Amino acid sequence: MHSINDPELRAVLRALTSVDRLVRMKPALELERIYGREATVKALRAALTDVRLALLDGMKPDTTAHGIIVDARRRLRMMFTATLRPVINATGVIVHTNLGRAVLSDAAQKAVVEASSHYVTMEYDLNEGRRSSHLNHTEILLKEITGAEAALVVNNNAAASLLALTALAKGKKVIVSRGQLGEMSGGFRVPDIIRQAGAKLVEVGTTNRTRARDYERAIDERTALILRVNGTTYRQVGFTDSAPVEEVAAIAHNHALLCVDDIGSGALLDTTAFGLVHEPTVQESLMGGSDLVWFSGDKLLGGPQAGILVGRAEIIDRLRRHPMARALRADKLCIAALTATLDHYRRGEASTHVPVWRMLSRPMDDLVKTLERWLVILKARVPDLHAEIIQTDSALRSGGLPGETTPTVALAVRVHGGADGLLMRLRQVETPIIARIEHDEVVFDPRTVFEHQEQALIDGICAALVASEV
Repeated sequence: MHSINDPELRAVLRALTSVDRLVRMKPALELERIYGREATVKALRAALTDVRLALLDGMKPDTTAHGIIVDARRRLRMMFTATLRPVINATGVIVHTNLGRAVLSDAAQKAVVEASSHYVTMEYDLNEGRRSSHLNHTEILLKEITGAEAALVVNNNAAASLLALTALAKGKKVIVSRGQLGEMSGGFRVPDIIRQAGAKLVEVGTTNRTRARDYERAIDERTALILRVNGTTYRQVGFTDSAPVEEVAAIAHNHALLCVDDIGSGALLDTTAFGLVHEPTVQESLMGGSDLVWFSGDKLLGGPQAGILVGRAEIIDRLRRHPMARALRADKLCIAALTATLDHYRRGEASTHVPVWRMLSRPMDDLVKTLERWLVILKARVPDLHAEIIQTDSALRSGGLPGETTPTVALAVRVHGGADGLLMRLRQVETPIIARIEHDEVVFDPRTVFEHQEQALIDGICAALVASEV
């Protein structure tokens, strides 16, 4: 570190352009026009301070006015760049929790824009000219699609669990299979939510096997309900067994208890039609005898974040009148997006209009043609590119069907210096690209890349590869 008494250093420090002069220069005035005077002055002062500190540390920073303003511009860009940014999901993970889960359909996006830019009939009946319930918009659709007597929408599935258990089982016992006491995404644990609802958890069966008689033996005068939980983030394999919903519901009803089902994923379509294993659907649970079923709106349903409860009218009415329902209710943007998404199911067009299902059903030859087009463009722009089309798998993951994959093809790129560095540079391009690594190669799965993102994807890959010195 240099001494402040060094004559040469003191001369350099005195020669630095002051903030007052910097702020009057044309490039700084342009920054002020974009970011405002207060923020610009703050950034210039910080940049100038760093130059002084670097000089005192014996370093040789850019001491010119131009260099200081460039640094201030960088600081301002970082300061004003939103942390919630659009990215390109090239991982192949269709419902990606860290990337916002399900992408909305065009109709749902349009509905959100209209609801956010206009006054809407959120709680107003045009025919009667008076107040109505905001739940009417989704309840009619949910009843028609699922066959339920009534429906209620809250802001997420954890909220649905908390509301249902608080309203129906507070101060009483809730019977759950040990094999269904898992931890979901975000650290959500079934025992914790039961405890928070003021109910007492009664575990039955073993981790891998729970039979109908296990439920029956646990029932006593303090039992309120039997809860079934369909884990969306894990799957048991091997020597396992669980009682079907029909048997559990029959036992509950024989003892004048409720059978409730948290199916999580929100599947309204038969997943086997898409070449996947069977995922329990909402309709199957209701037909099997469940009195109440709740699930997420932003997983396999393919809509916005929401917790949806469907079932017997008297039970939904109890939930609707509970004080907690007001605190957990969904807002107009959620209702708008969910209504538009559900309308796809009513019209029988979910597989072609809801992005989750459209991605799952995308033909293999279409994926191959997309990759061949990418490869031609990339090799023309980066002649030394080391890339090939490989066969791999896409995963649904965060939204249901744990461990289930679907065959796909992907572009595998190998760079000098390893794949981790390229992944980092891909995250730093103008439209960040999120990819994955397989066998020390960076893999880009086209299944989760939208057509309108392809140019930004190719530009971003090229910029990252150039920085990697391919």
